[in-house]
Amino acid sequence: MPIQVLEQAKLFEIRTKRTSYLFGVNGKGTVQHVYWGEHVEAAECADLLKGRSHSSFDADVDRETEEFGGWGGSHYAEPGLKVEFGDGVRDLKLDYAGYERTGEDELTIRLADRHYALRVDVHYKAYPEHDIVERFVRVHNGEAQPVRVEQVMAAVWSVQGLPDYRMTHVSGRWAGEYQLRTTVLTEGKKVLESRRGFTGPHANPWFAIDDGRADETHGRVWFGALGWSGNWKIVAEKSTFGHLRIVGGINDFDGAFLLAPDASYTSPTFAGGFTAGGFGAMSRQLHAYERAHVLPARGPRKVLYNSWEATEFDVRADEQIKLARRAAALGVERFVVDDGWFGARNNDRAGLGDWQVNPEKFPNGLQALIDEVKGLGMEFGLWVEPESVNPDSDLFRAHPEWIYRFPTREGTQLRNQHLLNLGLPEVKAFVLDFMTELLGKHDIAFIKWDMNRTVTEPGSSEAGLPVWQRHVEHVYEIWAELRRRFPRVEFETCAGGGARIDLGMLRFADQAWISDNTDARDRLAIQEGFAYAYSPSVMMCWVTESPSGFNGRSLPLSYRFHSAMMGGLGIGANIGKWSDEEMAEARGFVALYKEIRGTVLNGALYRLEPLGRSNVAAYQYVSEDGGEAVVFSFLQSQHFGTAERRLRLQGLDAETSYEVSRDGGEPVSRRGATLMGAGVPLTLRGDYGSTLLRLKRL
Repeated sequence: MPIQVLEQAKLFEIRTKRTSYLFGVNGKGTVQHVYWGEHVEAAECADLLKGRSHSSFDADVDRETEEFGGWGGSHYAEPGLKVEFGDGVRDLKLDYAGYERTGEDELTIRLADRHYALRVDVHYKAYPEHDIVERFVRVHNGEAQPVRVEQVMAAVWSVQGLPDYRMTHVSGRWAGEYQLRTTVLTEGKKVLESRRGFTGPHANPWFAIDDGRADETHGRVWFGALGWSGNWKIVAEKSTFGHLRIVGGINDFDGAFLLAPDASYTSPTFAGGFTAGGFGAMSRQLHAYERAHVLPARGPRKVLYNSWEATEFDVRADEQIKLARRAAALGVERFVVDDGWFGARNNDRAGLGDWQVNPEKFPNGLQALIDEVKGLGMEFGLWVEPESVNPDSDLFRAHPEWIYRFPTREGTQLRNQHLLNLGLPEVKAFVLDFMTELLGKHDIAFIKWDMNRTVTEPGSSEAGLPVWQRHVEHVYEIWAELRRRFPRVEFETCAGGGARIDLGMLRFADQAWISDNTDARDRLAIQEGFAYAYSPSVMMCWVTESPSGFNGRSLPLSYRFHSAMMGGLGIGANIGKWSDEEMAEARGFVALYKEIRGTVLNGALYRLEPLGRSNVAAYQYVSEDGGEAVVFSFLQSQHFGTAERRLRLQGLDAETSYEVSRDGGEPVSRRGATLMGAGVPLTLRGDYGSTLLRLKRL
């Protein structure tokens, strides 16, 4: 059983396939973290529950390893919970008050304040096959008066005994999301956070910790990912005594709220794990866990075409039909109309919020275009941005009170738009109603849900959760209800690129748009950073124009397809201008992608040559049964030149022979054990700069 309780020693062990996670109750009645790492004998760790001391001037050293602690007494580290009781007391003293085991893989530890009727339930759920533990807390107010909650975190993780601590995380900005960063943690705090109302492009709620020596294939790595799509905070705090605590949850900035008598509050879920196999094993554990337990259960990503770059706001039914015919000829499975199909939406200054089909652009209605698309053998998809409104719109003129702003302020416009206060019940109902009418009236199989604006001037909170939290909770509830009403519709999360992707949003989204930057070379860095934490099965990638509109870089069509085939494949170029030769080449890549996408989307990812390590970047995907592998290789120089090297492949059976082909062509060799030893030879030349190798078990 994953949950083991040693009653006499007052120890709890969460035992997964390869790891042990231990905590227990010390002599003071405090729940104390004991160990997290490779398997150990739990009974032999009981002595670690003994308290530590240094001097009377450092009384808090004994509290550094609390499994979940509140602010009070001599506790000075980042707290898991900070409250103020109705009588003004701001001191919290939580003692162990029992446990409850739910099935084989869930455990609840009960903590209670020594004086007040405040209870905290610390929940654990084990996923043994993935070496992942999920945690969240539930706070219950049994007092007769409201309790002011100033900070409540989802979990406190502890990593002990390392000579040095290095944090790996991602940073970025619009069009440059998911850039990998490493930081040596010295004494003090390293804070990752968003205070913009959504997950944000500048950081992401995921972290990894090692001793500074781990690499792609070796080393001990502790990691975690928070499931929340609003304001969040992760604090890594190293003490002067060499202990590291990672505290994470909803950001306490402007986030205090009153918890009513007999009411409960539940935090988001924070997943954590450990591996001794380096960062590659970490990613594969997270990907497998996400596919099995987080992501909606759907089929493989459809090859899609999005008409935005071809037409922008000039969306007209006749021109869309021409593009749809070209897309169908390529083998595209889903045709998506982006911004510009509704209201007076001829630019980004008007129409947002008026979700009625524009009769001038669609004289025969939207369904006529949908019928044409379906007649070509494709599904139909549509772009929406339900959370925003232009001042120049019928919706804003009818309901100016529906936007976020303070009573004495006009409210800031960003991108010529305001954000709707989705926390208001009437606004939530409006969004749910118009989406229900849209999906109920038309045969739409896919929705690209965008959010191009941060939250500003969020107004005053009413009773209950803060404005920031209510917005996110209502987004979740709307998506959940739309999925219930329209189970065949798939949804993509988009927020000015990749600014709303996390384990909270991915419980509702079938796929994710990770960046507006579609330059194939830039995308390698974005996609590599994204895939450290998130499964390529949700990562949408587009083939777009050359030269790139972002940086003027010219890349061969093969390079652009190879880069985009490493997740869900999309095409966003103006295919109406492609030559017959380009159409034929693209048709071949689309057909090849359909053959290998099961391996790419559901296989195990190995970063054979990560970016920056040499002049070649190479990524390998191995199918679930080990019968197929796909390798994408790229020269990193803008002026390609030539590179010759051998790639040492991973995850294959060394006793099995594989047939090797390049870009879906004729087999170039048959290889056995040498694939795992000497490796497969690779030559990249300046005339194409990238290649795709496919290996199939003989």
